Amino acid sequence: MSFYYNELEKLKETHSYRQIPDIEEKNDKFVIVDGRKLINLSSNDYLNLSTNEELAKEFINYVEDSPQFQFSSASARLLSGTTRVYRELETVLAKQFHKDAALIFNTGYQCNLGVISTLARKGDIVFSDKLNHASIIDGMKLSDADFKRYKHLDYDNLEELLKKYRGQYKNAIIVSESVFSMDGDIADIRKLVELKKKYDALLMIDEAHAFCSIDDNCAGMSDGFDVDIITATFGKALGSFGAFAVSNKTIINYLINKARSFIFSTAIPPINIAWTKWLLTEKKDVIEHQKHKLARITIATHKYLKSLDIDTVSDSHIIPVVIGDDGKTVEVAEQLKSMGYFVLPIRPPTVPKNTSRLRLSLTADIDFDDIRKVIDYLKNEI
Repeated sequence: MSFYYNELEKLKETHSYRQIPDIEEKNDKFVIVDGRKLINLSSNDYLNLSTNEELAKEFINYVEDSPQFQFSSASARLLSGTTRVYRELETVLAKQFHKDAALIFNTGYQCNLGVISTLARKGDIVFSDKLNHASIIDGMKLSDADFKRYKHLDYDNLEELLKKYRGQYKNAIIVSESVFSMDGDIADIRKLVELKKKYDALLMIDEAHAFCSIDDNCAGMSDGFDVDIITATFGKALGSFGAFAVSNKTIINYLINKARSFIFSTAIPPINIAWTKWLLTEKKDVIEHQKHKLARITIATHKYLKSLDIDTVSDSHIIPVVIGDDGKTVEVAEQLKSMGYFVLPIRPPTVPKNTSRLRLSLTADIDFDDIRKVIDYLKNEI
């Protein structure tokens, strides 16, 4: 036990110790922490759907007499943990992304982990953007394939690696996020498609932070491009729970038969599946309305940053403010909390060493004045 205790003490000494925040309540754009009402700038609820009470009440009225009003599936889907609504949602998703089929996973982490570790086998190779999410990295590590990580958004470096290694392997998969979770910058999907065709590789795009937030028709930023496998999550902009992969029937059927994170997991409760399907089919107008609000606040924020000559790599609603030092980042986050803002410090290993940051996560119901005050304070800290 002493080893674990000493390791925790080291984390505390380097300002890297993590604790689960004691959030008492969430309400629209606010969180209640330690009895204080704070503006939440650390949420992935980009459209503020998850705390919309009117929407929730409408859904309960819609579903209360339905067989989907169940709070547990009680089994994995390959046993008895499935009903018609799961297949109906997968059909909606496949149609939305112009693919043959879809498969629902319990979380975004389990989805990426399962897809990559299943499709990448011994004798194969995966080429992954250096800043891809931990779920992608862990999927590569869990697979029997080799993998190479190319410099972030550096497609010349990716092509160098493809030239050098592709011919040595049976199959290859290129993997990238569309909107990157910690930097908010955006992949060049057109270029990735060009490279995957040139070097006979599959292309997988993780749409977690674009799906229903900045894409068209909730079809991801890959819409219109020849992307082989798309993954995304319901737990961010859509304000629900779970994740999915869409692809051709062969790949989806292969995942059903081989992906351990799917096979051995109790399925998401039917009530959550019904909520997700209801939002995507019955409440597209609400999604579009909130998405337009998010777009306006995002444009205004980037315009203000530019007026102050504050450079950011972000092209989206995710805006990193890199401070560098772990301790200083924690101090700045605490100061913002005293000012009424909930902005959590992001530190290694979530981000590379010496790049600790505050991740400003814009949501549809945030007011520009709220963002402006935060930026005015932070411009003196970077």
